[in-house]
Amino acid sequence: MNRLQGRVFLIAGGARGLGAEQARLLVDAGAKVVIGDVLEAEGEALASELGAACSFLPLDVTSEAQWSDAVALAETLGRLHGLVNNAGVYKPVPLVETDTAEFERHTRVNQLGTFLGMRAVVPAMERTGTGAIVNISSTVALRSAPNAIAYTASKWAVRGMTKAAALELAPRNIRVNSVHPGPIDTDMLNVRTREENLRRVQQVPIKRLGTAREIAGLVLFLLSDGSAYMTGSEIAMDGGAAL
Repeated sequence: MNRLQGRVFLIAGGARGLGAEQARLLVDAGAKVVIGDVLEAEGEALASELGAACSFLPLDVTSEAQWSDAVALAETLGRLHGLVNNAGVYKPVPLVETDTAEFERHTRVNQLGTFLGMRAVVPAMERTGTGAIVNISSTVALRSAPNAIAYTASKWAVRGMTKAAALELAPRNIRVNSVHPGPIDTDMLNVRTREENLRRVQQVPIKRLGTAREIAGLVLFLLSDGSAYMTGSEIAMDGGAAL
């Protein structure tokens, strides 16, 4: 099914986990994909796996210059149609144990990185005549969680920035939506012990972890024409965890 044939998409944080599955589904749908990540070895390996339709470049999402490089590379492949702001950090730490450096690390990667990504792609999407941005937030931005104040703050910011950008960019024919994953079976969960993750699963009504493939399917929909009347939406995919 090549419903995205010839369209170009940029994925930040695309080397593994959620971003890697998004890249695979987009290539399967006929798109060309640029993946950017600080994990260079993993990013190069994924690009090699996916072949000519996928390109990799190093991308620190806190760097304005590297965002410019990523957009420029994408436009060498064709007209840029979509961005996924997928890069993120997560370290659960109680409030009183969270130091300034850790709080600022979450803010810079999760919040500033999303802002810089959205800002960087707007001129390219205006040249295309349309565009779709998907910001990966979290269920903590819908209900919060203990021992994660830095992560929670940054993901609430992503939720708010999505709505602000959606209002501003709608007249330019650019849509902006946010996805709010619950506990997903990726390396990000390795910050907790296996026992802690098992306890977390028991709090999920569906009683299992989500998969990166499931999140990727939702992202693909939000990048496609099937969601053409959606902007400013926040969609939880969490097995009911936010209920």
